[in-house]
Amino acid sequence: MGVHVERTELPGIGVRHDIVSETGRRLSVVSLRDGGRELALGDRDDPDRVRATVSLTDEEATALAEVLGGSLIFTQLAGLREQLTGLYVEQIPVRADSVYVGQPLGRTRARTRTRCSIVAVVREGGVVPAPGPEDVLQAGDTLVALGTREGLDRLVRIIDGD
Repeated sequence: MGVHVERTELPGIGVRHDIVSETGRRLSVVSLRDGGRELALGDRDDPDRVRATVSLTDEEATALAEVLGGSLIFTQLAGLREQLTGLYVEQIPVRADSVYVGQPLGRTRARTRTRCSIVAVVREGGVVPAPGPEDVLQAGDTLVALGTREGLDRLVRIIDGD
């Protein structure tokens, strides 16, 4: 199963995105209303307590996103999500064991099966914006998809081969 990112509105503060690691550690990225960003590491023994935080400048956040394989398009689409109720953006990793590795994107029939659009493929060599059905998926790719929560959940299961 892919990594699940939980989004929580923080009234008057901003938005927090949480990722729980395989070992149970919570890593949060807080996007503040004033444009600032913070990383927070949850306490191993108490998931409601923050162990450490790091504030990031725009430049530091950009550098970190590049190191982690993020893309500017995801940030822009995430901003769009704030404006459109019921529309979500998700990054879906293509694992090495996915049945779609080495296959053209069209073989997934993602749009037909989920009504979600894959708007970009992020890979080591850069970003493939607006990929076509002939674009071949590679292990380690990250699909940037736009759709309903239910559709995106189904798309994750399809890409994972469930």
